[in-house]
This record gives sequence, structure tokens and C-alpha cells, in this order.
Amino acid sequence: MLKSLILALAVLAAFSTVQAQEKAYSPPPTDAQIAMIAVTANSVDIDVAKMADQKTTNKAVKEFAATMVRDHTAVNTKATALVKKLGVTPEESDTSKSLKSDGDKKMAQLMALTGAEFNKAYIDNEVSYHEAVMGVLDNTLIPNTKNAELKVLLESARPIFASHLEHAKKLQASISK
Repeated sequence: MLKSLILALAVLAAFSTVQAQEKAYSPPPTDAQIAMIAVTANSVDIDVAKMADQKTTNKAVKEFAATMVRDHTAVNTKATALVKKLGVTPEESDTSKSLKSDGDKKMAQLMALTGAEFNKAYIDNEVSYHEAVMGVLDNTLIPNTKNAELKVLLESARPIFASHLEHAKKLQASISK
């Protein structure tokens, strides 16, 4: 339990550190970078949720994972269609690279767990991940997006991610009992 909490805090701290470094050392992300960050963040959560669906036998965790796959896939589909319509080629940034790298590390850590330990670690990660995503949306992506349609897409995704966070927190409380 403590191991999972420390791991979740480490992921959040790493993500926050990357955000702080980007703010301190580089200009705000471009729309092309913002598009890549959004797609990468969704893809990371889709991959982890697919793994959770395969590993868990807990009905609530399985349903939550299915929701993550469905909702994040829908947002990525909209984002991909929009960048194609706008003729924007998504561009990697330190944030998108870090998201992918951290996601791969998290997958490896979760893969080693089973049963209740896996369920708790997965849901703890989902709480931390969605808190971090909300912070990036509010503090970096939405304020720096220049294209109105991309900004609307990000703003429309925010309530979805907020509901994911609340759902994950409720599930976290029930799993911890």
C-alpha cells in the first residue's frame, strides 16, 4: 500500500517537474505540440486501461478501465480528425516524450502486480494521472492554445477528465477498505 502511494506520488512529482521545467526553460507549447501532448496523454491512459482490463477480475475496476478506453479513444479520435482538418502535424515536445516514457515505466510496474495489489496500484495511478492531466490542461494546454477549435476540443474534454478523476477517487476509497 505504501509502495503504491509512493509510486503514485513519484509519477505526479515527475510530471509536475517536467511541467515546471518546460515553463522555466522553454516557450509555451505550440498548437502542434499541444495536439501531440493531448494524444499522448490519452494514449497512455488507453494502454494502461487495456492492461487493467486484461489483468483484473474486479468488476468495478474492469468497468472503470472500459470507461477509460472508451472516453480517451473518443477524445483521441476527435483530436486526430481536428488536426487533420486543420492540416497540423502533431509535434513532439519534452512533455509528450516524458508522458510516453513515464507511461511505459508505469505499465512495467503494474505488469508485475496481481490481484488486489494490482487493482489498488492501478486506481491510485488513475487518480494521480488524472490530477496531473487536469493541471496540465488548466495551466498549460488550454491557456496556450491559439487555434479556437483546438481550444474548444480541450475545454470540452476537461469535464470528461474531471469525471474520470472523481470516479477514480470513489473507486480508490472503496478499494482501500
